[in-house]
Amino acid sequence: MNKLKQIFIRKITYVILIILIAIVVVIQRVIYLSEGPKLTQKACPPLFPDSEDGSQPTNIKVDALARLIPWEQRGGSIDDASCLDKTAVFGIVEVKNESDIKNALIFAKENNLKVSIAGVKHSMGGQAFLKGAMVLNMVGFNKKILNEAENTMTVQSGATWHDIQNWLHPKYAVKAMQSTDIFTVGGSISVNAHGMDHQVGSLGKTIQSLRIMLPDGTIKTASRTENPELFNLVIGGYGLFGVVLDAKIDITENVLYRSERKVINYTEFLDTYNNQINSDPDNQLFYGHLSTGPQSFLKEMILYTYKKVDEPGVQIPPLAEVSAIPLRRLMINFSKQGYLGATLKWFAEKYIEPKLESCDIKSRAQALGEGEACLVSRNEPMHDSVKYLKNNLKNDTDILQEYFIPRGQFVPFVDEMRKVLLANHANLLNASVRVIHKEDNFLNYAPQDSFAIVLYLNQKTDAQANQNMAKLTSDLIDLSNEYSGRFFLPYQLHYTFEQLKKSYPEINGFFADKKKYDPDGLFRNTFYEKYSNQI
Repeated sequence: MNKLKQIFIRKITYVILIILIAIVVVIQRVIYLSEGPKLTQKACPPLFPDSEDGSQPTNIKVDALARLIPWEQRGGSIDDASCLDKTAVFGIVEVKNESDIKNALIFAKENNLKVSIAGVKHSMGGQAFLKGAMVLNMVGFNKKILNEAENTMTVQSGATWHDIQNWLHPKYAVKAMQSTDIFTVGGSISVNAHGMDHQVGSLGKTIQSLRIMLPDGTIKTASRTENPELFNLVIGGYGLFGVVLDAKIDITENVLYRSERKVINYTEFLDTYNNQINSDPDNQLFYGHLSTGPQSFLKEMILYTYKKVDEPGVQIPPLAEVSAIPLRRLMINFSKQGYLGATLKWFAEKYIEPKLESCDIKSRAQALGEGEACLVSRNEPMHDSVKYLKNNLKNDTDILQEYFIPRGQFVPFVDEMRKVLLANHANLLNASVRVIHKEDNFLNYAPQDSFAIVLYLNQKTDAQANQNMAKLTSDLIDLSNEYSGRFFLPYQLHYTFEQLKKSYPEINGFFADKKKYDPDGLFRNTFYEKYSNQI
């Protein structure tokens, strides 16, 4: 009996050793690919050869105007953050001033070219380009003017929120932007971005006016009182009505917050939000994370709140990058490998990540040794360039999706979403929850107060994986429609026109107004090309 027991123990020991060795090998591999010598834009295998292959027009006028255009590249291709949409283009223009834009539009019309508008290209369905188009790269068009008397800033559309935050800090802060700072103002306007301030709502709510260059080169100012129709079409209009030159946007004081975390069951979320978060006006930033751990999949939830505190005389330090980037990158990439990695990532988010949070601002109580609190300024939680998401993993990409669900339908939607994700074997890396208010722009993702559920999914870059993602996306869009919700448009085009129309019944009117303001169809992108002809 003892001998059998010894044999059993020996076999169990061997199995455990083999498992540990395998784990070490996987971790070493992930570390190598995560921390390669240089993290660059990936070159993924071609999924859509027809988009990649392009021929240049032969009748282009090479005149004085053509020589004025600051070409970043002639011919070649462009891709977005998904690494799945490599597309041949006529060329890319490096915009520096308004004359560059006007000259480019004249050149495009003279040569029968279409024009697309690009920032950092984090939309994932070709919203920033079109096959054969002339693409305006706006990131160099980034001047900023501060008006302290009005608490506004006027910024050109290529400015990134990262640079804007550094420019405003430490006295002022942005009122509304995404929870990360990598995007351009123009890109955020084109999708009517939203973020962590659950009181303010979307970026569109904070825009006082826009200056827009129309297809004929004229410039119009649009606001809620001046050209209001154009204003509501351009916000959330995906760059189809004109080039946003600059925007006058509200700013606010860079106040201090005490950051807190709380783990709850997802069924408690609506009551917790209504009675503890939204009911206290000092709670000024908020977001939630649903569990991606296998044992509590979409059932546990971490609530992140930032409550305003009064700490006169506190020195606000300069903005810094997010800490422990290599460790964060390793944890995310290891979580892609399966059950163990996903379990460890959720454990780390609950128990390890709080230890990594930067709390450089000391309260008076801390200075006197009377207690601890993590104090941050408003700019800090959003000052995240997500460098830890970059990697050298081969045949691998990460995809964003977002669904806007009426607040009372949150729990039943999550229950059904869980079933859909599991049935499709989705590799879910993160599921964020944010607060959405009723919007009033034309192509409106929130006709009622909603919660946004943002999914960050991993997929392989081969054709079969892309088909799998298309099915998952279609299933989730159908589900959101069942619960009177909507899906966010700046992502992969894995949906039919019928699904688009059901979620956005105003889409026909949107396309009709597009033809009204741009009768020759100068401004185009892949999204418009696919769906506008199906009316």
